[in-house]
Amino acid sequence: MGCNRNCGLIAGAVIGAVLAVFGGILMPVGDMLIEKTIKKESVLEEGTIAFKNWVKAGANVYRQFWIFDVQNPEEVAVNSSKIKVKQRGPYTYRVRYLAKDIISQDSKTHTVSFQRPKGAIFEPSLSVGTENDTFTVLNLAVAATPHLYPSTFVQIILNVFIKNSNSFMFQKRTLKELLWGYKDPFLSSVPYSIPTTVGVFYPYNNTADGVYKVFNGKDDISKVARIDTYKGKKHLSYWPSYCGMINGTDGATFPPFIEKNRVLQFFSADICRSFYAVFGAEINLKGIPVYRFVLPSRIFASPLQNPDNHCFCTEKIISKGCTLYGVLDISKCKEGKPVYISLPHFLHASPEIAELIEGLSPNEEEHSTYLDVEPITGFTLQFAQRMQINILVKPAKNIVALKDLKHNYLVPILWLNEYNNTADGVYKVFNGKDDISKVARIDTYKGKK
Repeated sequence: MGCNRNCGLIAGAVIGAVLAVFGGILMPVGDMLIEKTIKKESVLEEGTIAFKNWVKAGANVYRQFWIFDVQNPEEVAVNSSKIKVKQRGPYTYRVRYLAKDIISQDSKTHTVSFQRPKGAIFEPSLSVGTENDTFTVLNLAVAATPHLYPSTFVQIILNVFIKNSNSFMFQKRTLKELLWGYKDPFLSSVPYSIPTTVGVFYPYNNTADGVYKVFNGKDDISKVARIDTYKGKKHLSYWPSYCGMINGTDGATFPPFIEKNRVLQFFSADICRSFYAVFGAEINLKGIPVYRFVLPSRIFASPLQNPDNHCFCTEKIISKGCTLYGVLDISKCKEGKPVYISLPHFLHASPEIAELIEGLSPNEEEHSTYLDVEPITGFTLQFAQRMQINILVKPAKNIVALKDLKHNYLVPILWLNEYNNTADGVYKVFNGKDDISKVARIDTYKGKK
């Protein structure tokens, strides 16, 4: 989600000079010519300003990580104590620096198909340490074993390899290993053909997300950027009923002329579901009036609080029969691995969810998700997308590393903040109101001609 460094500038200026971007003034838009120009240039097809900025890489999008470093691993594994964690971060990577790979443009269906290449470049100047910093974290392979192999016989066999490889409930890993992958000693010792590389985001670099097919808005501007299919499907198989619907855009842009009562829908492939945001406040972003849309707490509410969420409750262990709230089981989307998503520090979650974890301090300002959308063009000029990745660990009497546990633990691994940086000087441009031939022409940049 999000705009690249110049999309607010170019789109705002050229699309009818609605915005004097990054420090300018929002101009009146009553003129029909300006409205017509906005609609024309918002279409996602070759030659429009929107298409140019939508395709090119968002070189100023970053992803920050905070790792939960476990302080008492032996106490937990032996005595089933509460897990004490210490947050360490941020460690920052530049992401979305690769342009979209356009596969096809269909003039009959008014759609564009594309893939989004993935890549992450470490940014030392924006990080508290290096990629070689070491953390005590959950052993991902050991924790997943009872979930992936419920058979008692198979667990007894795998336990031999876990013991022989000196693998335990917790392990020490570098930041780079934890995020992007490492050869797990337990899995590598198993004499069968199984994947041996483990990592929270493995595989990531040199892969691509998609294929997405989105509407270009040519026939109906209210549909611009809306996803038609993802990987050839209109409905995700992970969720029953309407919960599996792929709704809205990817969050980078929305149809123009947004009103405060609009519910903005967007899809996140990382979290395997569609979300929505509601109006929260008017914000002045470097001189540009924008609408801040926020993810409401009802997103992760239990079916008792929000009946619309009944089809997102697919497990009974953590949710206690779908009565607790604040986490989402996405294991079906992650090949059966026991992955749960929440807001950072279990913000807006039932107190019982985090009762076995010490060291958390949720707060709205640091841990909520928002999008700052320019209402006339529909561009997301600034955003912060935050989420936490947790792993469910349950007792397993046939696996020595987990046999002494007396509780089901929802162990926080890390939380992340994906955000953009919109700063790019102060532009002053002509709006074309008195002379249309001057529209979007830059008068000064940073006060200079």
